[in-house]
Amino acid sequence: MAGDGIWVFFLTVCVVAFHGALAELKFTVPVGRFFTYELTRETFQNDFEPLSKLYAGRLYDDPMMFKCNLQRFPDLPEWLRFTQRHPYDNGFLYGTPTSPGKSVIEIYAVNKRSYETTRQILVINVSFPEKTMPYQAEFFVKLREIEKVLPSPVQDEIKQDLQKLWDTEALEIVNVTNALDRGGRVPLPLAGHFEGVYVKVGSEQYFSECLLTVLAPGHRKQCTAGAKVKVPGGCNFCSIPSNCITWCKTELFDLTQQEPSPPAPTAGSGILEAGEDFDPPESPPSRDFFPDYLVTVIVPLVIAVVLCLLLAYVMFCRREGVEKRNMRTNQIQLHHHHTIHGDADELRDMAGNRGVPPPLSTLPMFNSRSGEGAPPLQSDSPTIPLILAQHDPYSDTLPRK
Repeated sequence: MAGDGIWVFFLTVCVVAFHGALAELKFTVPVGRFFTYELTRETFQNDFEPLSKLYAGRLYDDPMMFKCNLQRFPDLPEWLRFTQRHPYDNGFLYGTPTSPGKSVIEIYAVNKRSYETTRQILVINVSFPEKTMPYQAEFFVKLREIEKVLPSPVQDEIKQDLQKLWDTEALEIVNVTNALDRGGRVPLPLAGHFEGVYVKVGSEQYFSECLLTVLAPGHRKQCTAGAKVKVPGGCNFCSIPSNCITWCKTELFDLTQQEPSPPAPTAGSGILEAGEDFDPPESPPSRDFFPDYLVTVIVPLVIAVVLCLLLAYVMFCRREGVEKRNMRTNQIQLHHHHTIHGDADELRDMAGNRGVPPPLSTLPMFNSRSGEGAPPLQSDSPTIPLILAQHDPYSDTLPRK
């Protein structure tokens, strides 16, 4: 029994090691070359139980989501990107490395039906390029999306068309970028609307005559004016309509004419050697803040005082006065104005001195039949009658029994 247990343990270790060896993939990519890796759902389906479900003779696959990150880090490297449009689609890791090094990528596949998880390790070794590509060109493919361009067959189709356009077979894809990452607008969710993809290629051979037409002043003028630029004669090498490029967004890059970037400074150890003295940098010279004080405080204060004096002059020194105004006004208009004021004052005096008693209807608790009014409201009265006399409006018309 002990021997059987040891044998089972040995088989388990071998199976785990075998799966670990299969789950680790290694790639070597030169600096400045485009890298793409497709995460196929069929590869990860083998780790899930059951592989698939069979109902009524139909095969149903499980939806799957991929999560990718740099080992011991929450995100991917700067040059690497991941995309997956739908849980039933494959995922893609793509990008162009900019510096040599080693990146260990952890890929997690999550089964959205059973929430099972499996892992795969991807090791990317970035090395120095064997050859440089000083001549590069970037093209815009309008009728494509990033997921439709990343598969290797589609890249080969685009590369073949560009080789005919460049008139050379020594052509390599440098980078592929989604138009949304370059500031493009999100298209409508309708058929015939695509995001667009930028494809950048490079070669050791100089640009062809078809590509040099992009640099012509007439071509740039037409693109700036918004006119529909036609394909130059004999330069239409687009075998598939969805892979055709937009000529107005084509750019050429000649790296031989660009100045090389200065080398990065080397960091020292930070420890002084024996016999050396620390020489700190000199303190900055003292600064006179009096001119700043004049500009910040005194000048606004002087402007405010001048504005106040100007306002006072306008408000008090430029007034015409009542006498001067009356002298300029027509006498008939002044007489009419004074007559209106005098009549209004006389009506106010008469209204204040009237001795006519107020009408009975304005008194409180007025009895319309007897004409009597209720006594004034007393604060010490325990009870106040609400109605002094009741009157039946039908008493005079209806016969009594």
